[in-house]
Amino acid sequence: MTVEMPSQVSGEKPAFDRFAGWCANMVSRAPFFAFCLLLIVVWAPTVAFLKFDTWQLIINTVTTIITFLMVALLQNTQTRNDLATQHKLNAIAEAIADLMTHFADHAGADIEEDITELRDAVGLEEKESTSKNERPSKAS
Repeated sequence: MTVEMPSQVSGEKPAFDRFAGWCANMVSRAPFFAFCLLLIVVWAPTVAFLKFDTWQLIINTVTTIITFLMVALLQNTQTRNDLATQHKLNAIAEAIADLMTHFADHAGADIEEDITELRDAVGLEEKESTSKNERPSKAS
């Protein structure tokens, strides 16, 4: 059984993924939070002193657009992190299953049920498998 290990995964990411990662890294830092806080402190008095409905509409629209785009970028980063974590769990489960099989061969024990339980425990599924070989699905 050939298993693709996490260290064998290509480090090349598409431009959008690199940009999303960069944005996630920047907005998760204290200076960005301080910048946002400064913007609110500067903007808040304008609500009381400037009675321009257009100004408020512009500010609300811009902040909504920025929030929408940031959610999309951060979701991209979170999804990639989740997939990487699952990939690592799959590799660990495959390694443990191979080790269990190796020891069972020497001891003469039947451990198919244990291996199935291990794969179920880490959420190893057919569609998430790191293995290039197909496994029988549970529905069969």
